[in-house]
Amino acid sequence: MTDAPDDLTLKVGGNSISGWSSVRVTCGIERCPNDFDIEMTDLYPGQATDVVVQPGDKVQVLLGGDLVLDGYVDKVIPSYDAEQHAIRLAGRGKCQDLVDCSAEWPTGQISGTSALDIATKLAQPYGVTVAAPDGSGPAIPQFNLMLGETAYEIIERVCRYSGLLCYEALDGTLTLAQAGDKTASSGLVEGQNILAAHFEWSLDQRYSEYDVFLLAMDPLSESGKYQLPIATASDGGVTRHRKLYVIADAGQGGMTIAQNRANWEANRRNGRGAALHITVDSWRDSGGTLWTPNSRVPVSVPSLKYQRTNTPVVSEVTFLRDARGTRAEMVLMPPEAFTLEPLLLQPIIPDAKPTTPATP
Repeated sequence: MTDAPDDLTLKVGGNSISGWSSVRVTCGIERCPNDFDIEMTDLYPGQATDVVVQPGDKVQVLLGGDLVLDGYVDKVIPSYDAEQHAIRLAGRGKCQDLVDCSAEWPTGQISGTSALDIATKLAQPYGVTVAAPDGSGPAIPQFNLMLGETAYEIIERVCRYSGLLCYEALDGTLTLAQAGDKTASSGLVEGQNILAAHFEWSLDQRYSEYDVFLLAMDPLSESGKYQLPIATASDGGVTRHRKLYVIADAGQGGMTIAQNRANWEANRRNGRGAALHITVDSWRDSGGTLWTPNSRVPVSVPSLKYQRTNTPVVSEVTFLRDARGTRAEMVLMPPEAFTLEPLLLQPIIPDAKPTTPATP
């Protein structure tokens, strides 16, 4: 397969600029924001020096006719030597302002809310649209912002409570979603479209048993009250004794969260112990669609002895073009690798009546 007609086009200041000699655009569901780094050298006299772009300019990056990044130019780096002039541009998607800047909300408190509502309110000052295709998440009666936190730090924490991933879509939208179930038009097949691959199959971060403890918030509580684990989970794939003690972040009232935390430790570590790194010969699948983060892609690489029952999810994709040609580098992991760490947003103080926390 070849995607020779594809090229990277930069739309900035009303101009469309193509002919870049080096291209890298990276998108993923565990990174925010997406980013690009591109360079143009003089193929013709004055070509690179004629590019007029300034840091802070609004920019859209297209591969072929498909938008892959909508954001801003961060860096403009012109250079020259005895042989050529060059210009290098680097930038990130719109969500960069949520990551870099402080959260703004007049009262510092949001009531009767949800993950989608909180994200929308905090994203609005920075002109970022928010979407939640899998629902807005469980109800959050009240949420207090902590001074000095960035908008993204708050949104990411609320999303973990709600069991949602939080990442930037290709059009710059902040997306709150679960691990995707949409499957690409074609898979990744050894001997067909895979140029290179390696399978990171690891056990060093997995344990045979996870015991979760809660620590008393009340200094007058009975000594030894929390010396026994209140939740456990096991990983049958670890054949020798390897135990991990985990202290839950929930505080009192977090029994359900504690069990969810035990299950999360086992499932997530299991999933992350099976990471595939694959380089393919095209930016697109057989249907002409760009390889997209949070989509599922069937994989067949017999040489690596990769065997998983679930179709892996694309965690990250990097679109590249340089002297080595056009290619896409992908990181894929099983869906369980993207489960979210359970937490209790507002631990209950000792003299308050416990309530059952929402299950992520």
